[in-house]
Amino acid sequence: MLLDADDCQLVLVDYQPRLMPSIQDGVAVQARALCLAQLAQLVGVPTWGTEQSPDKLGPLAPELQALCRRTLAKTDFSAAAILGDVLRPAVRAVGGNARSLPKHLQKPVATAEGRGAVVLAGVEAHVCLLQSALELLEQDFEVWVVTDASGSRRERDRDAAFDRLAGNGAELVTVEMVAFEWLRSAEHPQFKAMQALVK
Repeated sequence: MLLDADDCQLVLVDYQPRLMPSIQDGVAVQARALCLAQLAQLVGVPTWGTEQSPDKLGPLAPELQALCRRTLAKTDFSAAAILGDVLRPAVRAVGGNARSLPKHLQKPVATAEGRGAVVLAGVEAHVCLLQSALELLEQDFEVWVVTDASGSRRERDRDAAFDRLAGNGAELVTVEMVAFEWLRSAEHPQFKAMQALVK
């Protein structure tokens, strides 16, 4: 199964300047996250950001925040609860009194318009990213974790998170895998712009 840009949303978890210096290869991890967010913008994939206790750790990195439709503050390690309304909008109520109409004249029940695949990247991989991904899987989203744009303070914690995520049904991908799957063809109008970003 390949990623489909029209069915994806991107979530950037907790890339906060006060946290990033303690992340192993933090500069490279954040650079890959920026590349991913720029790719999402090229192909029209909605991007959301989260901030863990921003009063203590500061806001999401400004260059990432600029590419997000919205940044959500949280104190829980998992972002799934606060992301629910933005990732899966509420169903709009059908107007009128449908009960008074015969069944064959009633409007069909509205369904939520949403994108079912969540591409997720962030820090720390074994805490906020892991808990968010597992809870989004429980909410029946397809979850794709971008490994080269995610990190932890210790390599062993990061790797254990990826093992656990894969074992629970998350797909593990890289920024370039996401980019080439979102475009699908060298004929895509954004192909050259994408190449410039990933090189």
